[in-house]
Amino acid sequence: MIENQIWLDRIIRIALEEDLGTGDLTTDAIIDHETRGEAILVAREQMILAGLPIFIRVFGFLCQEIEFENYFEDGNLVHAGEKISLLSGPLSAILRAERTALNFVQRMSGIATLTKAYVDKAGSQRVRVVDTRKTAPGLRLLDKYAVRTGGGFNHRLGLFDGILIKDNHIMAAGSITRAVILATQRAPHTLKVEVEVEDLAGVEEALQAGADVILLDNMATDKMREAVQIASGRVTIEASGNISLDNIREIAQTGVDIISAGALTHSAPSVDISLEVITKL
Repeated sequence: MIENQIWLDRIIRIALEEDLGTGDLTTDAIIDHETRGEAILVAREQMILAGLPIFIRVFGFLCQEIEFENYFEDGNLVHAGEKISLLSGPLSAILRAERTALNFVQRMSGIATLTKAYVDKAGSQRVRVVDTRKTAPGLRLLDKYAVRTGGGFNHRLGLFDGILIKDNHIMAAGSITRAVILATQRAPHTLKVEVEVEDLAGVEEALQAGADVILLDNMATDKMREAVQIASGRVTIEASGNISLDNIREIAQTGVDIISAGALTHSAPSVDISLEVITKL
C-alpha cells in the first residue's frame, strides 16, 4: 500500500475539490440527506484490481457512515461482470464521491492490468519490468503503486532518490566519463550511479568510468546482447526506449537485467468499472 498517507490525502482532497466545488447541485436537488441505500462496484472487463483502498478512502472524506463489503483485494484478477464491493450508507454521499473514486480505481487498475501483460509477455523470472517517471502529474505515487500491484517494479520515484545520467547531462558534462566521475565524486556513497548510453562504445566508456548501472537507450536487440557480453556481469544492464508488448520478450532474452517501459503509466487505458445504486433503504 502507499506509505505516504499525507501525500495521498492531499491528492484525494484536490480531486474532490475539483469535482465538487461548492457542492453537487444534482444530488442536492433530488436526494434527501437522510436517504440510505446500497450500491455495487462492478467490473465491466477483465482486469487486475488496483486502488480499492483509495476508492474507499475517497468516500471517507465525505462520510464516515458508508460501509463496504469487499469481494476482491488489490492484485486480484477480476473477470467481467464480477462484483468488487458492496457499498451501503447515505446515498447522497455515495453519489458525491462516485466519480472521483471511480477515476482513481479505473486508472490504477488499468495500469496494473497493462503491467501484468508486460510482465507475462517478458516471460522471464529473472528480468525486472520497471516503470519510469512518465506518470500523470500529481499522481506518481498512485501510478507507481499500481505498477507494483500488477507485478512490476519501480524505478526511482523522482529526481531526488536516484542518479540517472541521461544524454543531456552527458552533453553538458562533455563526456560519459566526466559525467560519471563527477556523479561518483559528489553523490552519497549509498547511491548507485546509472548512465544512459546509445552504442557499444558508450558501454565500454561507462564501464571504464565506473558506472554501477548502464541503461541501453533504444538499442537493437543484437547490440543489447553484445552489451550484456561486454559487461559480463560487472554492472546491472537496463534496456529502455520504445518497449512494447510486441518486443519485450525478445529484449528479455538478450540477458538484460531490467526493462523499463514508460508505456506502463503513460499509455495504460483506464479499465471499465461501474458503480450502480441497486436499492434504496
